[in-house]
Order: sequence, then C-alpha cells, then structure tokens
Amino acid sequence: MSVRELAVLGTASQVPTRHRNHNGYVLRWDREVILFDPGEGTQRQMMFGGVPAGDLTRICVTHFHGDHCLGLPGVVQRLSLDRVPHPVDAHYPGGDAHYFARLRHASSFYETAEVRELPVLRDGQTFETSAGTLLARRLRHPVETYGYRLVEPDERRMLPDRLAAYGIRGPAIGELIRTGHVDVAGRRVTLAEVSAPRPGQRFGFVMDTGLCDGVFALADRADLLVIESTFLTEDAALAAEVGHLTAAQAARVAAESGVRRLVLTHFSQRYAPTSRAGVPPAAERFAAEAREHFDGDLVIAEDLTRVAVPPRAPVSAAASPPAASAP
Repeated sequence: MSVRELAVLGTASQVPTRHRNHNGYVLRWDREVILFDPGEGTQRQMMFGGVPAGDLTRICVTHFHGDHCLGLPGVVQRLSLDRVPHPVDAHYPGGDAHYFARLRHASSFYETAEVRELPVLRDGQTFETSAGTLLARRLRHPVETYGYRLVEPDERRMLPDRLAAYGIRGPAIGELIRTGHVDVAGRRVTLAEVSAPRPGQRFGFVMDTGLCDGVFALADRADLLVIESTFLTEDAALAAEVGHLTAAQAARVAAESGVRRLVLTHFSQRYAPTSRAGVPPAAERFAAEAREHFDGDLVIAEDLTRVAVPPRAPVSAAASPPAASAP
C-alpha cells in the first residue's frame, strides 16, 4: 500500500525551545523517503516519530545554518550503524560543500552505508527519483539556499466503462497504453477516448527566504506545501532584514499559487506558546494571520505530527462516445 505523508520532527527556528525541536521533516512518498533539513536532535525525533533510519532514501539540505543541518552527523552515522543496505542520496548547496564534508565526517565512526553526494550546482537543477522529478530553486537568504519541489509525472487513468463500450480487453489494453491507439472491429480507438488525465501530485518545501520568484515556483499548484513562517506581520520589517517570511506572506503565496494543503512551520521563539496577558498562544496567532489570506487546508505544524498529502483531486471522465461508434 502506498503512503504519502509528511512526518514533522521539529518546527523551531534558530534555537530549540521547550515546546519545539530544531527543524526536521520526513516526506514518505511511496518508496521514496526524504529527510529535509535535519537540525539538532533529528535522530532522536525520528525514533519518537516512528521513522527508522533504514527507511531513508534521500536527504535534502536547504542551507547550512545550524538549525537546518546540525543533525546530519548523527543521521549519517546512524545509517552506517544500522547497516542500511541501499544508497542514500544527499542534496545540498554545492557552493557550501565544505560544510557537508565537515558534518558528514564530524567524528570517528565505521562507515558502511553508501551516502551519495549530489550537490545542487545551479538554480533549476533537477534530479530523477523513484517518485518523480526533484527540482531545486534558489531562494533569497544571506547564505546559499535552495528549496525543493517533487513533481510526479502526469499519467492517464483508464476508464473501465469506456474500455467495455469499445470492446477493448485483455492484451489489447496493454497495446493501447504502449502505442496510444488500438484497432477494434475496424475502428481505431485512441487512448484519449478511453482514459482521463491523471495529473501527478506535487510537493513543495520552502525554508529560510524572503519573497522571491523561487518561492512561487516551488509552491505552484502544490498538493502539499511546507513553508517557513518565522514571523508575524508585526515583525515584517525584521523578517525582510534577515531573509524570512511572515505567516501572512506564506499564506498569500499559497493562495496565489493554488496550493491545496498548507503547512506553516519554523516559528520564532519570540512568540509565547501559551496565552499571556490577553495575547493568544502563538499557534492561534499564526493561524489567524494565515486565514486572512488562505482559505484552503491549513496546518500549523507541531513536533511529531503527521500530515497526509491530500488525495488526488477528482478527474473528469472522457466524453461518452457517439452511439454509432461503439461496437
């Protein structure tokens, strides 16, 4: 059975708090299991979250600020300790490859796992995965930073009633899929007549950045978008100064990009997690600000929660064939 969901390991920005661990997100997409931005404590959070190191197939680092990468040494060493038998690909900003080298070999250990380094060398670079195409887009932050987007290939869904109407069955279905058409009872039937579009699903991951073209490219028509919302609008000037987003900006991006499910995360510790002097808790404030701009599915991320990729949107069937055309 295929599973498509996000396991949230940590949601803090800059420093962990009593309520939030450093960053860490695991996307399980059928056979592909991708760890994004492993901050401090990620290995322990994976155990609490029920994510075995042996499941990981890929690691993606957006940039080398500590809250997004200081968990790498423990994760890399755990792969070898558990003798993970398959290669694990690692993507990170190529211009800062020396940081990855230091983190990968931060201490002495017996390396048995195969970690294949596939750095991002340019804006728009793509990598093929078992789940589809992984795209990296440059973001706007004081250090070299890339966000990631996973796009499943578009396909077509066969319509059993249409196949039956044309008398197409057995090996003829395979021929139809391979060649795009099949001849039945003296008539050529095309794939479009007996199938409907099945658009591939899309996932976007946007961390530390100010607003830029890359943010919108990563969010475009995403079924699930994970995006930083470090600040509230009251601190918008500070957000712009240090290269971060507010909850309102992230929500507007989602609304303008046609996002189906929005996950806000990477929250500044300056906002109290509980009510104080009539001020609502941080989660409520972020949700309220986002709701002013985005009316779709909204998740204010919490540590050790899971967020499902939304089911595929319904697709319309092909138009019914003329009665004279059916056998």
